[in-house]
Amino acid sequence: MRTSAGKGAMRQLRMKGKTPAVVYGGGAAALSLEMDTKTLMQQLLEIYRQNAVVTLKIDGDKDRYVLVGEVQTDPVRDTLIHADFCEIDLQKVRRFDVPIVYTGIAKGVDLGGEMFVEHDSVTLEGLPLEIPDQFSLAVTDLKIGDHMTFGDISLPPSLKLISRADTVCVKVDKKINV
Repeated sequence: MRTSAGKGAMRQLRMKGKTPAVVYGGGAAALSLEMDTKTLMQQLLEIYRQNAVVTLKIDGDKDRYVLVGEVQTDPVRDTLIHADFCEIDLQKVRRFDVPIVYTGIAKGVDLGGEMFVEHDSVTLEGLPLEIPDQFSLAVTDLKIGDHMTFGDISLPPSLKLISRADTVCVKVDKKINV
């Protein structure tokens, strides 16, 4: 845990190879932390921008289950400046935006069409540990004029689709030459 605050104290912390961080949520006051920058950077690279639940083991405190919130980096030196974590209840249903990865080459593209990705993520509701990191949708069967909707995504019964099922997420149309 961190007891110091302010610009000067944070600058000193960073010079010692530490990164200031904060844990919000969980019904308690925000908890200020200092974390080893090298270790934090390696672990954040693996999970940043994913719906990954992280277990924070805090000296002298209980383990906390968190999602990575905002991560601030220095744009010139590409070093960590600050990290925010949001504490969550693993038994409480939440909403998540899950990325969609389109795989394959659509038949319609081979026949001169063009594939248009309308949405690259879908909103779902479920328990945090049941949310996938991403969905893969095979587009190989799409011909010119075909499309796929969010309703075409195969979901486990424990997850609820929040995005409208009839919303087109990818389509193949004739190529327009301008």
